[in-house]
Amino acid sequence: MYPKKFQNMIDSYSKLPGVGKKTAERYAFTTLSWDDETIDQMIQSLVDIKEGIHTCNICGNLCEGEICEICMNSHRNHKLICVVQNPKNIDSIESIQEYNGVYHVLNGTINASKGILPEQLNINSLLNRIQEDTEEVILALDPTVDGETTSLYLSKLLKDKCKVTKLANGIPLGSHLDYTDTLTLLKAFQKRSDN
Repeated sequence: MYPKKFQNMIDSYSKLPGVGKKTAERYAFTTLSWDDETIDQMIQSLVDIKEGIHTCNICGNLCEGEICEICMNSHRNHKLICVVQNPKNIDSIESIQEYNGVYHVLNGTINASKGILPEQLNINSLLNRIQEDTEEVILALDPTVDGETTSLYLSKLLKDKCKVTKLANGIPLGSHLDYTDTLTLLKAFQKRSDN
């Protein structure tokens, strides 16, 4: 049995995704061996992320101010909007260096069994972003049942407002964008189709 403060650290680490009891225990022992400078750096980074990271008022991406760097970038094509589930997906798409439009983060997908309905997603702000000059909305959601359901829902909402496409097949059904290799993601982007 560990001291309460040490057990609290193990419990905190075990809240991370994919971290079981043994791994959390290993992380706690590693943290215990850090010097003061490393611990202070970790504490400061946690404070910084809690106090200094926000969501972009336009797209929902992570940012340090009110608007993210992508939305502020005048060199990007603001007439192309790529819809993703979460901010991690943006990094995956940016890594292929093929897309120069902007993004919109839904913060999840529709899943009625878990009680996640369209009203709980960042959909209304997407609808407000669609203008007469919007060229295309690209649906880049995970090819899962929830992702496909959300894509279908968005396609119906947007069909009379602008061109709607989704990433081409090639990304295996049931997988996640952030685990997809760069080449597969690049090909899916290049071969996207009308939805």
